[in-house]
Amino acid sequence: MSAIDTPVTLRLMTEQDLPMLHDWLNRPHIFEWWGGEEERPTLDEVLEHYLPRVLAEESVTPYIAMLGEEPIGYAQSYVALGSGDGWWEDETDPGVRGIDQSLANPTQLSKGLGTKLVRALVERLFLDSTVTKIQTDPTPNNHRAIRCYEKAGFVRQKIITTPDGPAVYMVQTRQSFENARSTA
Repeated sequence: MSAIDTPVTLRLMTEQDLPMLHDWLNRPHIFEWWGGEEERPTLDEVLEHYLPRVLAEESVTPYIAMLGEEPIGYAQSYVALGSGDGWWEDETDPGVRGIDQSLANPTQLSKGLGTKLVRALVERLFLDSTVTKIQTDPTPNNHRAIRCYEKAGFVRQKIITTPDGPAVYMVQTRQSFENARSTA
């Protein structure tokens, strides 16, 4: 089965994945959009901030994206309500989840794997009947990410200001997800 035909799956991240995540977060195509050059994390910082139990305290669920047996990326979902630190302060729906993800290998960009990863994450999240909407917030000039989200069923809503700066607020509702599945 070729990479094009192989599904992207998600498994929960473990503590043993953190050195690999550290390597990924320090790759130029990732830190360009995830913190910037000045925010490149040390291994100690990754161990401190990305331990699954630490993320769980913040209502964040971390995943490793897999293509067959190969780890190809990182994804996370979080409860938007009560995120803190200036994030989603107007959110009142406990069923809203936010997502972030990245592909580890720059040679795998622009081949449809990001869209497959996002679709796998959305499908996993909507298995939980309490999830009403999934949102994301790419940087306005991250055209590759915006296009990936659109191909995965997200709709642009508006430009917002986040603690990280301007972002394109994009959503996929449970209803639009279910409608797309029923017509497929």
